[in-house]
Amino acid sequence: MRWILVCFLAPFAALVSSPAFAQITRAPAPKEASKVTVETYAKGLVNPWAFRFLPDGRMLVTEIRGTLRIVDKSGAVSSPIKGVPAVVASGQGGLLDVALAPDHATSNTIYLTFSEPRGSGRIGTSLARGRLVLDGTEARLENVAVVFQQKPDYAAPMHFGSRIAFARDGSVFVTLGERNTVRESGTIQQAAQNPANHFGKVVRLNADGTAHAATPKLPNWAPEVWSIGHRNPQAAAINPATGALWTVEHGARGGDEINIPQAGKNYGWPVISYGRDYSGSKIGVGTQQAGMEQPVYYWDPSIAPSGMAFYTGDLMPAWKGNVFVGALAGSHLARLVLAGDKIIAEEKLLSGERERIRDVRQGPDGALYVATDNARGRILRIGPGK
Repeated sequence: MRWILVCFLAPFAALVSSPAFAQITRAPAPKEASKVTVETYAKGLVNPWAFRFLPDGRMLVTEIRGTLRIVDKSGAVSSPIKGVPAVVASGQGGLLDVALAPDHATSNTIYLTFSEPRGSGRIGTSLARGRLVLDGTEARLENVAVVFQQKPDYAAPMHFGSRIAFARDGSVFVTLGERNTVRESGTIQQAAQNPANHFGKVVRLNADGTAHAATPKLPNWAPEVWSIGHRNPQAAAINPATGALWTVEHGARGGDEINIPQAGKNYGWPVISYGRDYSGSKIGVGTQQAGMEQPVYYWDPSIAPSGMAFYTGDLMPAWKGNVFVGALAGSHLARLVLAGDKIIAEEKLLSGERERIRDVRQGPDGALYVATDNARGRILRIGPGK
């Protein structure tokens, strides 16, 4: 265990990092830096992608290669759980998010997202549910069924999105990447702008995977689609203060966005963006267009966001009401201070670990836990400094 004092001088960072756009929304550092301790809670995981705490304090952890494991309260990692559906573990695909059903305490139901093989080399993001059976030191999934499939299928193993967030009413939001369909043969594709498909969308579903009644009933919109114009949202969480869904999505070169997706709204990709193409060229028409929503916050340069959690615990009182976002390219955990729905301060945590942060969750003890995306992946516990 070690004591760390962290402080992110955001305005200075914005000046020296040569953003693509001059007016960046990077917020200043908080008045007081966080004092935290960081310890390795578990190790020996292979590229963990997501984790959730079980009611008994153990955690379920997905590994992108297609394995689901349990980490017990001592940090010991189980053998793979049997019954997990087959995945395409290629590129950015594999076994992705995991979530407990709202009635998990009585049903033992869990949900998984993954890149599903669809035949002829085609792949799609799918949502499955099954019953987790814990039998001593053994565990398995039973009655596994795919309840939702992203359509159409697509061959590229990129941009699956794939976070799961349960709303207060028990419905489930799933984020879906645009599958890297922005450029084909040098032309701009509008897949994320077509509401009839599931590319670059947020969908809202009932527990059985059917369209939820609150989804917008708009002409030519697929019945499950909640919002459109997203790129690759790899973070999602329900704001406990408001009940609203928050998402974070990858930009290209710059332009990672935080959004609060609302029913029937268009979030712009690839027509508007605060980033540029990897070639350096302009994306779409610029940063604004009528009928398209602006992000709550964006990063330029990119941090490559993945994983998101609102902090509600008492262990770190200064963090109450803050939101945390993992950074892959940035190799840190971003702490964002809120005033309502506005982000007023940003602090950079865990940069000394030099780890890609893939997921973040609040633990039953009030500490924060993060998963590091590494072939020697770890779960880190972040608690108060001394």
